[in-house]
Amino acid sequence: MAQDTPKDNTGFTLPSPSPVPAPVPASAPPAADAFAASGSTESVPTLDSASMTDTSSRDTLLGGVVLLLLFIAFFFAKNAYANGLVAKRVPPNKANASGWWLFIFLASLATGVVLAAVNAHKFLAPLFMGPLVLVGLVALLLTFTSSRR
Repeated sequence: MAQDTPKDNTGFTLPSPSPVPAPVPASAPPAADAFAASGSTESVPTLDSASMTDTSSRDTLLGGVVLLLLFIAFFFAKNAYANGLVAKRVPPNKANASGWWLFIFLASLATGVVLAAVNAHKFLAPLFMGPLVLVGLVALLLTFTSSRR
């Protein structure tokens, strides 16, 4: 069996880095001046990945307090909706179930909005928003289907 021998690359050498940029000819266009002066291309700044962004504890605490206040308001809205359905002659158990589905819909909607306000770069990813939207849509559908007589 023949052994492969590596090819000789003696003709290829890298230039040594120069600390002083080379002079640019006066006839070069301005866009070429920046490229010629640096001797290399500039890297385009990339967006931080979701793991690189940090949410301050103050923002998280503020978002949690806002979410708690919204949940309390949604609980009263759930009771008002259920009582309104009972007044329309919907059985109380169906009205209560429909009220809870309304609460879940509003809670998932508010959670998505608060998470987006706290750190949009991190929490608007489909990994976070996908399940919230799915739960919200199912809860909205069940809110109206469970309130039927």
